[in-house]
Amino acid sequence: MIDLLAADELLRTTRSVRKRLDLTRDVPHEVVMECIDLALQAPTGSNRQGWSFIVVRDRDQRAELARLYRQAVDLYMQMPRPEYDAGDPRAASGEKVADSARYLADHLHEVPVHLVPCIEGRVEDAGVLAQASTYGSILPAVWSFALAARARGLGTAWTTLHLMFEREAAEVLGVPDHVTQAALLPVAYFTGETFKPAPRLPTATVTHVDRWGTHPEG
Repeated sequence: MIDLLAADELLRTTRSVRKRLDLTRDVPHEVVMECIDLALQAPTGSNRQGWSFIVVRDRDQRAELARLYRQAVDLYMQMPRPEYDAGDPRAASGEKVADSARYLADHLHEVPVHLVPCIEGRVEDAGVLAQASTYGSILPAVWSFALAARARGLGTAWTTLHLMFEREAAEVLGVPDHVTQAALLPVAYFTGETFKPAPRLPTATVTHVDRWGTHPEG
């Protein structure tokens, strides 16, 4: 039997870690490989396994990715922010998220490992089915990597802003034209003891029974 308490704790407390990444401690290669090995057990469309994971340790390459990320964050900071009603848990987190994104932009080059998950295929001109199948064949594996990392004392953060400059990042990493980058995860040991569950919308408000708009009671 799986320890449900331990599993639930892992799922509830795997956060996006930006400010609490330990920039001074190396991450052993074998630990990263363990996490990737576990990630490969994730579902993938038609069992194609068209995924690849680029582990970036080279200082110059990390610096180049960080430069692109900083440029993207500068553009992101100029975008209009969503507005939420008072009491909405998302209202209080906007500035906090923006602040932590800026912190990561300033320090990404110092993070010892960058992970860039990729998937075969391009979907810019594809229909909904192809898009869902493509991203659905890599995103579960990336989240499995994040969970495996969390269980080993590593922090990660799911970032995609560098994809504003995907072609430039592809040149840095040598990614072929027919391959799509799905994200960029900084990977480092985290500081402190643990993490708290994040404030979220009530489960019933995002759950629909049988058809859209019919919410469960409670």
